[in-house]
Amino acid sequence: MAKPTEEIILHEEKELDARRIACHVREIIKLIGEDPNREGLRKTPERYEKALKFLTSGYHQNAENILNGATFSVAYDEMVIVKDIEFFSLCEHHLLPFFGKCHVAYLPNKRVIGLSKVARLVNMFARRLQIQERLTSQIAAAIQEKISPEGVGVIIEARHLCMQMRGVEKQHGQAMTSAMLGGFRHNKQTRDEFLSLVRTKNS
Repeated sequence: MAKPTEEIILHEEKELDARRIACHVREIIKLIGEDPNREGLRKTPERYEKALKFLTSGYHQNAENILNGATFSVAYDEMVIVKDIEFFSLCEHHLLPFFGKCHVAYLPNKRVIGLSKVARLVNMFARRLQIQERLTSQIAAAIQEKISPEGVGVIIEARHLCMQMRGVEKQHGQAMTSAMLGGFRHNKQTRDEFLSLVRTKNS
């Protein structure tokens, strides 16, 4: 546990970082030809800094802390699936958002994860500068490492503003990625069951 003096130092460092980010944003506003002192932009650097800190808060979290105390021993060996987990992330190439839904499934091997923690795990990795392929793999690897299931499957469907707002400017383009480990990779029946459950619409 941090001592009072250490807490003061950490607070001061965070405040300094915040001011630095806001200062750089103010310069960027100038460089694109705008006036950072006009009414609508006067507080934009500070607002952007706070938004950026939130959208990259996953760097200050780890899977161990999120899942600690949230895994349970059970006699259950059927597929567990948490689907339609909404997420937002930032593309590391253009710092523009990509967003969509993540579907996670695993085959328990004597242990399961609290369902809400699966969504928190997705959020943790999403709130970093990312590419969709890495995000998909990281979620699967974290679950595999934590509870050693018989298999893990992760599918992400996402829309990328770096493709919709710039570049090819395709408004309806969507990217789909998957990571299949263990039974999901080696057993077609398991994989097909997962895909079927993902495609099933909620009533």
